[in-house]
Amino acid sequence: MAYLLETKNPLMQQVYKLAKKVAPSSSTVLLLGESGTGKEVLAKYIHFCSKREGPFVAINCAAIPEELLEAELFGYEKGAFTGAIKSKPGKFELAHKGTLFLDEIGDLSPKLQAKLLRVLQEKQVERLGSDHPIKVEVRIIAATNKDLEKEVEKGNFIEDLFYRLNVIPIKIPPLRERKEDIPLLANFFLKKICQREGIEEKKFSEKAIKALINYSWPGNVRELENLIERVVILSESNIIEEEELFPQPLAFRNMEDNLVEDKYVLLKSLNIPEISEEGVELNKILREIEMFYLKRALELSKGVKTRAAKLLGLNRTTFIEKLKKYNLT
Repeated sequence: MAYLLETKNPLMQQVYKLAKKVAPSSSTVLLLGESGTGKEVLAKYIHFCSKREGPFVAINCAAIPEELLEAELFGYEKGAFTGAIKSKPGKFELAHKGTLFLDEIGDLSPKLQAKLLRVLQEKQVERLGSDHPIKVEVRIIAATNKDLEKEVEKGNFIEDLFYRLNVIPIKIPPLRERKEDIPLLANFFLKKICQREGIEEKKFSEKAIKALINYSWPGNVRELENLIERVVILSESNIIEEEELFPQPLAFRNMEDNLVEDKYVLLKSLNIPEISEEGVELNKILREIEMFYLKRALELSKGVKTRAAKLLGLNRTTFIEKLKKYNLT
């Protein structure tokens, strides 16, 4: 939590100011921003500034299959389904008098959206296998990297639920839009990881700091922390150089800029035809283009699906669905 308030960026300063202002209330907060921007960290900050009696409970709605997610959220009674050998409270009950953080809320299925809306309206839950309502008093903080208004327009997200969640929206800017914070965060993570691992404190060279600032950070703060952890563990010197951070600068740095190295090579490789009097099959062309970019993103990300999805402006779930669609798994 210490690095939360370390910022020189005006946009982030406004984010922290708004978070602190809404913390004492019981209003629902919707955190918006790309993956890895620190939405859960901000949610915890709001909770701990609120002085709520209950705990902070988090759940990732995109990481759990629908049939299990329902049981995790609302709980279940013994015998409710195969394997339910004893009753278990859900996240709503566990977060009573506290805060429930619903991460990746945009990936919730329509069925669970409807059930969540009912819980928010009635302030009570029913465990699976029970018709006995349980009163809950929970502050909701939801987060998503999707544009929920567009999802509502597409029919993928229930409009009433959107309005229930969008009481106080807070948008967290991506790391590439707050470059003045990169040295602060990098040095914080460096010190933190060295202390945790019992390693003599290291420092960045000036070129290393410039390289960090110039990188586009598709994975945002999470990617920055992971990179520094890797370098701290592997580096044998007390001074971390640019080459240790980015051993393959042209291929690794700003990978999204390398998706199209030469537009003529790209067009030739896709074999895109000119429109003739006979016409063309547009859907076939679009499929070829989509497959090309999916493969190219996987190559550039060395098979890391989360990073590949980021290169294409997709969330991980959508990216994997597209891979399955074209048998690229």
